[in-house]
Amino acid sequence: MELGDLSLIPDISTGFTDPFSEVPTIAFICDIVEADSRRPFPRDPRHIARKAEAYLKSTGIADLSMWGPEFEYYIFDEVLVDTSDLTFGFEIIPCEGEQKGSFGLKTHAGYHALPPEDKLAGVRDRTVVLLEEAGIKIIYHHHEVGGHGQAEIEVAFAPLTRMGDIAMIVKYFARMAADEAGMIATFMPKPINNEAGNGMHFHQHLFKRGKPLFYTKTGYAGLSKIALHYIAGLLKHSSALLAITNPSTNSYKRLVPGFEAPVNCFFSLGNRSAAIRIPKYASSPDAKRIEFRPPDATGNIYLSMAAQLMAGIDGIRNKLDPGKLGFGPLDVNIFELSRKERNRIKALPGSLAEALRELEKDHDFLLEGGVFDESMIEDWIKLKFEKDVWPMRNRTHPLEIQLYLDC
Repeated sequence: MELGDLSLIPDISTGFTDPFSEVPTIAFICDIVEADSRRPFPRDPRHIARKAEAYLKSTGIADLSMWGPEFEYYIFDEVLVDTSDLTFGFEIIPCEGEQKGSFGLKTHAGYHALPPEDKLAGVRDRTVVLLEEAGIKIIYHHHEVGGHGQAEIEVAFAPLTRMGDIAMIVKYFARMAADEAGMIATFMPKPINNEAGNGMHFHQHLFKRGKPLFYTKTGYAGLSKIALHYIAGLLKHSSALLAITNPSTNSYKRLVPGFEAPVNCFFSLGNRSAAIRIPKYASSPDAKRIEFRPPDATGNIYLSMAAQLMAGIDGIRNKLDPGKLGFGPLDVNIFELSRKERNRIKALPGSLAEALRELEKDHDFLLEGGVFDESMIEDWIKLKFEKDVWPMRNRTHPLEIQLYLDC
């Protein structure tokens, strides 16, 4: 695709005072446009998000999708990296947790920890206070399960494109508040081996003329037929979706058993090993929703939500049934099932390369309504193989030196 000059046009409605700038500064989220015509740049993720919202309305299914991602991230004192042809390694200096014989939070033991073990409460407090001052409503924040400095912030639900804007601001504020404290914040999916990873679980539901569409008084978990069709669409296309929602090689080091991360395609009420969880506490009509758990923050937030919405719409339009497709519901610990029973459950991709190949085969649902286009998907797959998959595959890993140097 040949590109001319591009320009940024600020969206005035997104303006906020940047509390981290020494000079009084108003910051904006911008749209990318062609410099001469001022037409939207077709590959601007924010433009694609808007097209997904417009497509939803055009179907007559719903006129509003509401989103609530969970922002999980680690805060470290320092991260040291050394890479060359003869050196390849890193060292994380955590701000808390057991290290070098010192007392602190144990691995996997940080969930809702309190000071003094939780040494990050002040940084999180400052982050959310500044976000509130910038007009972003915070539901809560807390120490996550990772004992070496994992945090979580949850914001109030918002429509798709607006939530993309909010996510950009949340990540910026989280990084800058940590930087002010002399620390580093990272949303990387799996920065620490044998510790919980950072996901970005997407809570989502649909409305039409103010009426919630995912709720019913009867049926499994209070889910309507539309909700079940939407779930089926997400799970049917999940392998391809992950090429967009989990577009890093590191993403698949998080999606492994034992760390509250999903590895199989099924839905369940309150089961954290499911790809889609139905929150038990969200029982009222307006709150009834689903939570798609595989994604992480390496995905572009606008593209991640747009792709999920398109998969859900495809499920509704084709009246897909999650039960008939083998996606549950399944309200058991799948790791207590026999190998034969587990093998009946579709697995999520185990690598970025696998997800990209699935996207190559399964992307027609993204093209509906002109939301995504074929050439963009082709270029996305090519770019990800060239910039992510092959460099990681071709690089000698330190563990390989330990395993095979004496062969």
